[in-house]
Amino acid sequence: MKSPIHPGPVAWTGENPGIYLKDTQDGPWTGLMTFFRIVWSPHGMGHGAVVLDEPTTEKGAPEVRNFCITDNEPLARFLVAEFFSKFMSFRVSPGIKAISYLPLVEVRRAGDTRSRYQEIVRSKDLEVVMTWDKLGAPYAVDMPPDKGPTKAHEMYSLFIDAADASVTVNGRRLRGQVASRDFADTKKSTAFLAFSESWMRAG
Repeated sequence: MKSPIHPGPVAWTGENPGIYLKDTQDGPWTGLMTFFRIVWSPHGMGHGAVVLDEPTTEKGAPEVRNFCITDNEPLARFLVAEFFSKFMSFRVSPGIKAISYLPLVEVRRAGDTRSRYQEIVRSKDLEVVMTWDKLGAPYAVDMPPDKGPTKAHEMYSLFIDAADASVTVNGRRLRGQVASRDFADTKKSTAFLAFSESWMRAG
């Protein structure tokens, strides 16, 4: 009988919603964002937002607004190196290799996960407002390692897709719009909330 306790060590657990934008369904990514609110990891707790205003450009801030605002830089670097850079949208985007890490001064949420939801993150000079709109019904995911991005972790999470979404940096929107993506052998939105997300190394 299989034990209800996962045999592998926990890598991290928390929240990890994202907004991935394109001009056209078949075109390249024009704007990428992943937010994290981590409640446990080897590097402790923390918040942050990784934003690629120019995903195809391997440059960081201030020259290009490819950056991460965070209150726990070791945690952010761990997530980027071991997880986010392996996500399909970021893996093909050179900008993830050159992001600048900026200290977080404020993080807050607004709205309602049944309709319209926001995360707001600020550094000294930048304010990022992430908005998920026209939210759908929640669904649970149990992603086995062979179908996940790292090939080494199982992932459990609750997802809520958004039919519309935007990311603004100091009031200016990242280019592009919500598209569809291949996810768990089906088509899902490229804008989604991800709550109660846990990554465990395969046992």
